[in-house]
Amino acid sequence: MEQPIVNGAACDASGATFAVVGISTMPTDWTKVFSSLANADLTLDAATGHSGGEQALLRAVAEAAAGGTDRSDTPAAVPPPSMSMTPPSVLNLNAYLMYALGKVARRRLTERLEARGLRLWHLTVMTLLADLGPQMKTALASRLDMNASDLVKIVNDLARMGQVDCVRDRTDRRRVVVELTAEGRTYLADLNAEIASADDEILAPLDAAEREQLGSLLRRVHGHLERPPAGVARGRGSGAPAPRTGS
Repeated sequence: MEQPIVNGAACDASGATFAVVGISTMPTDWTKVFSSLANADLTLDAATGHSGGEQALLRAVAEAAAGGTDRSDTPAAVPPPSMSMTPPSVLNLNAYLMYALGKVARRRLTERLEARGLRLWHLTVMTLLADLGPQMKTALASRLDMNASDLVKIVNDLARMGQVDCVRDRTDRRRVVVELTAEGRTYLADLNAEIASADDEILAPLDAAEREQLGSLLRRVHGHLERPPAGVARGRGSGAPAPRTGS
């Protein structure tokens, strides 16, 4: 369970400094801790660098604890406390980094999709149709390793929005395939541009070359882990399956 955490430094009236670390989920716990420190004639630096309710809570209790103290009598300003909740050693675990960054990326992507009334499956189906052309629903479900009834719901959602059509296959009139409409292609291009802005936010510390290298490495790992579609064998030396149209 994630918990609010603050750590930093405090100093007493003589100027001696020492570390302060606090972890709690209850505002009343923070109040007791900081009030006790205040009664011990300690000067605490207000918490900064955190967002939301936790930032306001930590700032409030720090200011309350420092109340009545003449801060002009204290030594040089204490460095702001670190608000990181991540143990340093865990940053050496790539699996943890991918998990933590993946949570952030998924949240940013989900926010942009939900703003349009979409889910990740809607984006995936539209992108697959854009890449491979018209597909039968059974082929879509197989390629996406998705339950057929769930796939039908996604296709119906997109059809109601005018993004896809269910039409007769031009090469075999007995089959019905799903294809992107012209409106759907424009919509997907706009959506991809919006999602790219989420990439820019997440990858802000990296320059263009670093982003390209990261993307290349992630694609290699993804290709290593991705399961082949049902009925498609993947062995040594086998290339990517050829695009299928309508089957």
